[in-house]
Amino acid sequence: MSSASSNYYASLLKLCCETKKQRQAKQIHCLITKTFTNPETFLLNNLINSYSKLGNIKYARRLFDKMPQPNIFSWNTILSAYSKSGHLSQMQFIFNRMPCRDGASWNSLISGYANHVSVKETVKVYNLMLKDGFGSLNRITFSTMLILSSSKGCVDLGRQIHGQIVKFGFGSYVFVGSPLMDMYAKMGLIYDAKRVFDGMSERNVVMYNTMITGLLRCGLIEESKRLFIDMKEKDSISWTTMITGLTQNGLEREAVDLLREMRLEGLAMDQYTFGSVLTACGGLLALEEGKQIHAYIIRTGYKDNVFVGSALVDMYCKSKSIKSAESVFRKMTLKNVVSWTAMLVGYGQNGYGEEAVRIFCDMQRNGIEPDDFTLGSLISSCANLASLEEGAQFHGHALVSGIISFLTVSNALITLYGKCGSIEDSHQLFNEMNNRDEVSWTALVSAYAKFGKANETIDLFERMLAHGMKPDGVTFIGVLSACSRTGLVEKGHRYFESMVREHGITPIHDHYTCMIDLLSRAGRLEEAKTFINKMPFCPDAIGWATLLSSCRNHGNLEIGKWAAEYLLELEPQNPASYILLSSIYASKGKWDLVSQLRKRMREKGVRKEPGCSWIKYNNKVHIFSADDQSSPYTDKIYAELEKLNLKMIEEGYVPDVSSVLHDVEDSEKVKMLNYHSERLAIAFGLLFIPHGLPIRVVKNLRVCGDCHNATKYISKITKREILVRDAVRFHLFKDGTCSCGDFW
Repeated sequence: MSSASSNYYASLLKLCCETKKQRQAKQIHCLITKTFTNPETFLLNNLINSYSKLGNIKYARRLFDKMPQPNIFSWNTILSAYSKSGHLSQMQFIFNRMPCRDGASWNSLISGYANHVSVKETVKVYNLMLKDGFGSLNRITFSTMLILSSSKGCVDLGRQIHGQIVKFGFGSYVFVGSPLMDMYAKMGLIYDAKRVFDGMSERNVVMYNTMITGLLRCGLIEESKRLFIDMKEKDSISWTTMITGLTQNGLEREAVDLLREMRLEGLAMDQYTFGSVLTACGGLLALEEGKQIHAYIIRTGYKDNVFVGSALVDMYCKSKSIKSAESVFRKMTLKNVVSWTAMLVGYGQNGYGEEAVRIFCDMQRNGIEPDDFTLGSLISSCANLASLEEGAQFHGHALVSGIISFLTVSNALITLYGKCGSIEDSHQLFNEMNNRDEVSWTALVSAYAKFGKANETIDLFERMLAHGMKPDGVTFIGVLSACSRTGLVEKGHRYFESMVREHGITPIHDHYTCMIDLLSRAGRLEEAKTFINKMPFCPDAIGWATLLSSCRNHGNLEIGKWAAEYLLELEPQNPASYILLSSIYASKGKWDLVSQLRKRMREKGVRKEPGCSWIKYNNKVHIFSADDQSSPYTDKIYAELEKLNLKMIEEGYVPDVSSVLHDVEDSEKVKMLNYHSERLAIAFGLLFIPHGLPIRVVKNLRVCGDCHNATKYISKITKREILVRDAVRFHLFKDGTCSCGDFW
């Protein structure tokens, strides 16, 4: 058979491999067998290679065993097939039978062990190769060992391989330099990676890209930017690496701007470029820019790419354009678990709980089973919206499918029930977990803190420490908040100091706000002021508002004005400073100053956020505002409130009119209090929620003092559990008491 014929059939077999067509490869094999009595070794090697790449090792081995004169390439081809497929016993058998071996033979053996067994076994094979002679060592050997060290986190092994790279003269090889840098960078040893990079006499674009990736992964943004600018030649991967890194480091705006520069350079974009920049747009809520990129994607032919389609769905969902997300999702010709998850979580995050449940069922009907990430994300979105009903359905699926055993799912469920006020369910789930991590403990600590159960929160935190768990910043927010609720000032101080000294956690605004709340809530306003003056940075708006709120409660006009000035400077359009300061003036009877503040609000166009409360009944959300007359059940609701008010007064309820910031008669103030939004929602719940079930109300603002007190009386009179989630925490009212005690 001529060489031309062999080359022709070899090219056909190569095409079959590229197109994954095993049937055609078999047909070509039959044609070769019929046409030629003794096919030459070159063609048989191509047949073995084709069957191996197409996953038919049985045919490949049968051909190999019948070869009259296998050469080194024949042996290496079948050896590589067993190596890649993980058939290690057959791989070792073939290796032992080989009449001679070269570097490719050893590399296949090392690669097989590296990909499928322990590091220890792989190192043994590597050492055998060294004993066999250094002549077989090549760049692929070192690259394989470096990738193994990196993936398994074996720093010592990586350093030993680095030493041998230098010893055997491979230190200047670019192919070896890139995985060496990547290994150090992935292990967080970025300056070791930098030394390798600086020591290379020759650098190509791959090395630059690897170094930039490492710098970005370690958060060294400015250094990565300088290196990117210094590159004489940049390819698409260079630009995509920078865009991805900036997005992952929270610099979404810079990522979007860099995409514009990339387009001006005329470079082609791939699915990773589009995926990263769409993530950036979603983070920025930059809907218009996202739409422009969507249009460009359509022009460049990536609209049918499943990776890009999923990123588009995610971007539209995060930008609150759920209809656009649905449109993209429906038009996707191919959907994977990522696509379905993006749409599911998008529905959940945007408050479309029923749609999330519906599409979850559609996902299963389409043969896509949710993984732990999908279910965990869904449950987390339900938790953020306090959607207990939908979350409970996903809990049921987690139980049936067994996915509940994953920590991500169990932790999300603990958070769900905690945020929905079902603290007992949250704790029961925690107790039933076979394995717990820091996130599990923190989720439960945060749940108790949010519920106002301060003693339980502190006790749980101490148990967490006793179990050897390392708390994080979120854990301490819960604990410091609990100390504040119970007035444990000294203990709160100790926890704050231990957070820095013993656990190495740098306090952020939230921690300082907790400390401000701890001191000012206890009436130690001068200490709170001193604490603020010693802080390494100024409080944020929440911190100042916290102090101002306590000044209102304790009637401290001087410090209140001081806090209000800073809050107004920080957020001139924030109505909180005006409202809280007005409250202080009103409590002192300074109605002229209240009037002046209202005038300033009008002049600056500042509007108080209207308070509203909502309650879910029969899969529909019923929303109420103060003095609301829009409900079809208004007459019944107001009649119910009138009856309740009479009974409350009989029980000893005295309206607290100090929170009404209007210079009107007390009788008028009482009427204003009677029809606050949360009371309307509670009255609706009493009318329609069956007895025996808790009444769950959500309020966008903090519950006022009078409504807090009134709801205690309502729970006692009606013998109902009333759960109110306001902007700060949960309040469980039962038998005339609240879960948060008097520290609401």
